[in-house]
Amino acid sequence: MTLYRNFLSVGGLTLLSRVFGFVRDALMAAVLGAGPAADAFYAAFRFPNLFRRLFAEGAFNTAFVPMFSGALEQRGGDYARELAARIMAWLVLLLLILTVIAEIFMPWVLIPFVPGFIEDKEKFELTVLLTRILFPYLACMSLMAAYGAILNSLNRFFAAAFAPVILNIVNIAVLIPLVSFAAQGPEGAAVWVAIATVVAGIAQLATVWWAVRKAGFLPRWQLPKIDPEVRRFWLLALPAILTGGITQINLFIGTIIASGAASAISYLYYADRLYQLPLGIIGIAIGTVLLPMLAGHLKGGREAEARDAQNQSLMVSMLLSMPAATALIALAVPIVRVLFERGEFDATATLQTAEALIAFSAGLPAFVLIRVLQPGFFAREDTVTPTIFAAISVVVNVGLSLLLFPSLQHTGIAIATSASAWGNAIMLAVWLARRNHFRPTRAELGRHGLLLLISLGMALVLVGLHWPLAGVFASGASLLLQLVALLALCAIGFVGYFAAVHFTGVQPLGMLLKRLRRGG
Repeated sequence: MTLYRNFLSVGGLTLLSRVFGFVRDALMAAVLGAGPAADAFYAAFRFPNLFRRLFAEGAFNTAFVPMFSGALEQRGGDYARELAARIMAWLVLLLLILTVIAEIFMPWVLIPFVPGFIEDKEKFELTVLLTRILFPYLACMSLMAAYGAILNSLNRFFAAAFAPVILNIVNIAVLIPLVSFAAQGPEGAAVWVAIATVVAGIAQLATVWWAVRKAGFLPRWQLPKIDPEVRRFWLLALPAILTGGITQINLFIGTIIASGAASAISYLYYADRLYQLPLGIIGIAIGTVLLPMLAGHLKGGREAEARDAQNQSLMVSMLLSMPAATALIALAVPIVRVLFERGEFDATATLQTAEALIAFSAGLPAFVLIRVLQPGFFAREDTVTPTIFAAISVVVNVGLSLLLFPSLQHTGIAIATSASAWGNAIMLAVWLARRNHFRPTRAELGRHGLLLLISLGMALVLVGLHWPLAGVFASGASLLLQLVALLALCAIGFVGYFAAVHFTGVQPLGMLLKRLRRGG
């Protein structure tokens, strides 16, 4: 499959997962509400997710894919499968030790993560119980990431991309009867949802295990042992773990700063949910597909093909992220109003959330660029340089947040986040160009500039069309009418944008469709 078709496959499944995720969140709100049980569950679920983001999804995939792709390219499938077995033996051992220690010492482990719960004994005990139930989910997701990395290296993306959908489907299946019959109180419901999450994790793991087995690359279990390649894997993985840790520190500090103003954390959360949708579909899909493709080309000595893959990735990512960013900026208020404004979420909350969404959206292309550019380092087994740039971006983010928060409140934090992302993207691009690993031609840069102009033109059209519809999008107006009007504006923007892209020659749609249909 081509880069474009792989991207569509992963991106489409990511979109499906996000849609089911919104349904799950709505049902969770109906079952758990916003009381102590909800706080306990989300805190418990965040804890294994923290380790998953630090290690499984980021570090393992980043370090493993280039090594596995190189072994596959240079020494064949049998050797690559044996290398995977040696690395996964250590992964299983570490997960076993971590899980046993966490389960035994959970009350003490949780204290630094939820210090505000300690004075509420029932809430803290519920959090401990839920975290103990949920913690094996970490092992399932870590092993799933390992099998998924093997599949991605083989250019088989479907199973790993579909697995997150399973989590949401299983949780929805449990939540529907809890909502319908209200047989459990919030605390009991939280326990059932935690159990369902672990069951879903097992189902996700089984899905990718079956896919790896079907591909003929299932590693054989063995006792862990140290050898030069395993040692090199951990040397590559350690900086990636630090990169993930830097990101989590960044989010944590942002939350601390935002806690200084009423509702600031909530405004940032809702805005984050909205801009993360296109980021997940575009950025994660591109990064997932590009890393194994680049690694395979580079290990095979195909520098020209590697450059072409990164150029294609840059074009498709900007083709989609630029209009997404400008549309979110132009229609921020109606989007937030249609999706969130009801119940306790009032008109003031809509305007405040929209301000944060505009600031986040200005950085959306940069967030996607980071996903496109980082594989250029990871595929060459350089995990240190992106870590240094990530650390610099954190310093910039924290400094700007502290500078802007007194005057701009939560919007200042969103501005700082976007500014630091642009700084990170620029550093990555400049460093790749200095190493002569990735340097777009003047003609390619001209096409990206034209994409920006077309996206800005689309935004101006949307703003112009929005003005006469001010009454339709007023607070308290008919939700159905607002939804229809918003969908109509999005459709007009979509058609107008791609028509302009086609007729200006930036990306002829016929050529794009040809690439999507082409195999190999």
